[in-house]
Amino acid sequence: MSKFIIEGGQPLRGTITASGNKNAALKLLPACLLTDEPVILHNIPAIRDVENTILILRDLGVEMTDLGGGSWRVHAREVAKTDLDPHLAGRTRASFVFAGPMLARAGRVCLPIPGGDVIGGRPLDTHVQALTALGAAVNVSRRGVFEMNAPKLRGAGYLLLAEASVTATENAVMAAVLAPGETIIDNAACEPHVRDLCDFLNQMGACIEGIGSNRLMIQGVARLHGTEFRIGSDFMEVGSFIGAAAVTRGEIRIRDAQPRNLGMIRLVYGRLGVRWEDDGEDIIVPADQELVIQEGLGGRIPEIKPMPWPGFPPDLMSIAVVVGTQATGSILLHDWMYESRFFFVDHLTFMGARVVLCDPHRVLVQGPSRLFANPSGVPSPDIRAGMAMVLAAFCARGTSTINNIQQIDRGYERIEDKLRALGVSIKRVDD
Repeated sequence: MSKFIIEGGQPLRGTITASGNKNAALKLLPACLLTDEPVILHNIPAIRDVENTILILRDLGVEMTDLGGGSWRVHAREVAKTDLDPHLAGRTRASFVFAGPMLARAGRVCLPIPGGDVIGGRPLDTHVQALTALGAAVNVSRRGVFEMNAPKLRGAGYLLLAEASVTATENAVMAAVLAPGETIIDNAACEPHVRDLCDFLNQMGACIEGIGSNRLMIQGVARLHGTEFRIGSDFMEVGSFIGAAAVTRGEIRIRDAQPRNLGMIRLVYGRLGVRWEDDGEDIIVPADQELVIQEGLGGRIPEIKPMPWPGFPPDLMSIAVVVGTQATGSILLHDWMYESRFFFVDHLTFMGARVVLCDPHRVLVQGPSRLFANPSGVPSPDIRAGMAMVLAAFCARGTSTINNIQQIDRGYERIEDKLRALGVSIKRVDD
C-alpha cells in the first residue's frame, strides 16, 4: 500500500502535457486481437489499468513490445488460450471488453465478472444483448463466470442497445467488424474514446460509418490488417487538472488538451465560476479565478448531473464536488447513474466542507468552505474520488495524507510527478 503526503495551500503554476486517454487505451489494446499482423499504438498512458491489460494480453500469448515514450508494438500472431486469467481480469472492469475481440478472433471466451471502481451497480446486460444479437451463446455460471461461444458471428442487422453504454458499444463494434453482413447499432455511445476505437478499426480495414454519432453502420469484412495509431488525450485528466488549478487559484497550461472535447465540461464548470482560454490544442487556466456559483432562473439552486456524451462526464462529478466547496453559493450534484459515487463526501465533511448527502445519488454543496488538513489519512475509494481528495488536500492548509493511492494510479499517469512540476508539495510513501 502507498500513500500521498500533501502540503496544502500552494497554487498550481506551470505547464504539463495531457496523457493519453485511459478509456481509449483499455479498448484499443484488446482490439489488436482482431488481426494477426503487428500493430503499433502511441500515447498509451503508463497507468495500472493499462499495465494489467498488457498482462492479460501476454497471458493470452500476444507479443507485447514496449517501444518507449508511451508506444507499444502489439502482435497477436496467435491466441494461445481463450480463458482469461481470473486474477488479472478481476482487477479492472475493462477486462470485459475482451469479449468482443475474442469471440471474433477465436469464437470463444471465458471470463469472470470484471472488477473496477465500487461506485454502484454496473450491469452487463447490454453487453450480453449485443453479443447475443451477433450470434454468441452466453452462459453465466453460479461462480460468476461468463462462458461465450460463437463458432460463426453474423451481422445483427438492426441492433438497438438498451442503453448508451460505452463498453457495450465497443464490445459490439469489435465483434461486428469481422461478422459477415450488416450491423446497425442504434443508441450507440459516441464518447471520444469510442471514436478513437472506430477510427482505429477503420485504419485496420474495417468498414464503420457514422463515427461520432449514436448510429453506427458496420459492414463486416473478412480480415483486418496491422496499422499505426495515436490515441487522443484524456479529457478526464484534463478536467481534473482544471479543477485543481481553479481551487488553488493557480495558473497552468495544459498542452495537447484537445479543447474540442471539453465543450460540456466548459459549460458545467462555468456554473461553478471556472473558466479557461484555448490556445490551439492547449488550454490556459488563469490565476485567481473568482469562483461564484451561477444561480438558476429565479434564484434557483443550480444542478449538475452527468449525461451520455456530449453531456457532462460522470467521472468528473467527484471533482466538481470539491470545486463546489471552494465556490461561493449553493449547488446540487445529482449522479443518477451510480448510487455510490458520492460516498466519499463524508471525508470532505471531516475536513470542514459543508456538504449534505441527500441520498445515494445527490449531494448539496454550500461554499466556500475553509478546509482543514487531515494528517491521519483519508482513503481513495475509487479513481476519481481519490483524485478529488487530492484536490481537497491542496485546498487545506497543513499536511494531509491520502491512502490507498493505487486506486488513483489506475487512472492517472505519473500524477505526483506532474503535480510536483506544477509547484505543489506531494510525496509518495510506500508502506
